[in-house]
Amino acid sequence: QVQLVESGGGLVQTGGSLRLSCAASAVTFSLYIMGWFRQAPGKDREFVAAIGGSEDYAEGVKGRFTISRDNAKNTVYLQMNSLKPDDTAVYYCAAKFITGNAYYYWGQGTQVTVSS
Repeated sequence: QVQLVESGGGLVQTGGSLRLSCAASAVTFSLYIMGWFRQAPGKDREFVAAIGGSEDYAEGVKGRFTISRDNAKNTVYLQMNSLKPDDTAVYYCAAKFITGNAYYYWGQGTQVTVSS
């Protein structure tokens, strides 16, 4: 069982920055691929970024968002710069085992609101 707890969300103006954190309880954190997803009101949840041995980003956040991890702290981060109102959503942290097919563990989400 892996528990994920996100933090760092909030209200920011267009062009501003936020850094989300996700603390995981997994003893073998380094064996998990960590991802960030988001869900805006009335929309489906969508992929934002993931990190395992390499990083992967959704097209809409490339160049603005950076995912990173600190395996010693069991924590994954999402640095979000140049935020836009369209980035407003609940952001979720997720984890899947390195040999897994899907993200099995999810956090409770943290709200990010970008004002225009």
